Amino acid sequence: MPSKGMHRRTKSISLTRGLAAAGTGAAVLALPVLGATSASAAQAAPAAKSAAAPATYVVAAGDTLSKIVREHSLSGGWKKLYQDNRATIGDNPGLIYPGAKLTLGTKSPAKPADTRAYAERADRSEVRTTLAAAPAKKSYTNDLDGWIKESLDIMAQHNIPGSYEGIHRNIMRESSGNPLAINNWDSNAVAGTPSKGLLQVIDPTFTAYHVPGTSMNSYDPVANITAACNYAADKYGSIDNVNGAY
Repeated sequence: MPSKGMHRRTKSISLTRGLAAAGTGAAVLALPVLGATSASAAQAAPAAKSAAAPATYVVAAGDTLSKIVREHSLSGGWKKLYQDNRATIGDNPGLIYPGAKLTLGTKSPAKPADTRAYAERADRSEVRTTLAAAPAKKSYTNDLDGWIKESLDIMAQHNIPGSYEGIHRNIMRESSGNPLAINNWDSNAVAGTPSKGLLQVIDPTFTAYHVPGTSMNSYDPVANITAACNYAADKYGSIDNVNGAY
């Protein structure tokens, strides 16, 4: 490169002069930054002395992240340089502006937006962990034993008294465990309201003592049991106190 001055010197003389300048610690070490102004090159010189030491580099016209990494022997490639300076560069690593100050060798603080995003991800992760740790919904067998047990759990939620033995005993007397049983011959049937289901409940009683959260179908085993036990609790204190027709 020709030296500034009154006369041009030969290449060999220019090279010798360049080596001599380097030996004195002059800013000529910033010359590899193509397109940089003399002021930018002077500011970049401290970074070139030691790639391992944190330093500030001022972007010059024509710079790219890859070019800066290559010329300053930075480890991690352009992606690390971008991550370390994302707060300064913005969301587009391919667009850097002359005059922007980049940190070489140390990580810049994250943008507030990045911090918020990280916190939101952490919150979502915590919610997922909490949901994953939640106990599985209790399941019941689709038979008399399962129907009674499910009914007892629902009754407990509504403070309706009753025991497994008391419910089972009355079911076996009223329907022999058949959820579709119906009485078409007694006085209720004659009046147009036959007794139905496991505990032989007439429709008006079922509607009046229906327990929220159960089926509105009086033949439904769980709905029939809970409604009957709710009625028995109101009239007799508990289904356990019922030992005959009720």
